[in-house]
Amino acid sequence: MLIDSHCHLDAPEFDADRDQVWQRAQAAGVQKVVVPAVEVSNFDAVRQLAQQNEGVYYALGIHPLYVPRAQPNDLAVLEETVQQALDDPRFVGIGEIGLDFFVSELCTPEMRERQLFFYEQQVALAARYQLPVILHVRRSVDVITKYVRLHPGLRGIAHAFNGSQQQAEILVGLGFKLGFGGAMTFERAKQIRRLAADLPLEAIVLETDAPDIPPAWLGSAGEVDVTPLARRNEPAQLARMAQVLAELRDQPLQRVIQQTGQNAVDVLPRLAR
Repeated sequence: MLIDSHCHLDAPEFDADRDQVWQRAQAAGVQKVVVPAVEVSNFDAVRQLAQQNEGVYYALGIHPLYVPRAQPNDLAVLEETVQQALDDPRFVGIGEIGLDFFVSELCTPEMRERQLFFYEQQVALAARYQLPVILHVRRSVDVITKYVRLHPGLRGIAHAFNGSQQQAEILVGLGFKLGFGGAMTFERAKQIRRLAADLPLEAIVLETDAPDIPPAWLGSAGEVDVTPLARRNEPAQLARMAQVLAELRDQPLQRVIQQTGQNAVDVLPRLAR
């Protein structure tokens, strides 16, 4: 089963043609997609999107890039919304949460502490309700892992993984799956491609992160005559990403699709509903 384990289908980039985007994804073989929230203001949007479209699921969380404008009370709102969603078969877990130590504005001592506070609280929330997490781990894998270890049994996905082999093995050993998508399609992304080729297939899930992280074949932002719309990533691109992964691993495409889909269901069990 071809599953897009991370796609921001609620993003404004899809406002003009969201229905057609999902139809194209289904036509390309994508059967299920997970849409993680990024802040309190879009909790309703991701939930409604899932409830109105067969094959769409959602997660609830506060993304580290949105922490600067988040309020402490947002954590209480998150927990209340999670409680209300526990019986919703389309609700899969807590996400997108995590840490971002790449964006300079988020790397001041004050903002690092603020990120850590929101991340720690949300990881604890996931553990409290025995829910998986969808983690943003940009240049923060070691710190992310430190807090994961505080909650034995916590599982989830390290989205857009770009760490080392050792970091990958540690997360996999803790029961996490690693997300690979558009970045893997660039030949210059040697570390990511090496991980995609060498890690056990059972450790990998596929994702687009649409509309972000477009694959190599959609062109580069600086190219002449390549419009933002032409570069927009969307879940239909997942089929070709699966083909790239199969080629990197020298494995049959159907094997890659079947196993990565099963991996997504294993770590986000509500996808089986």
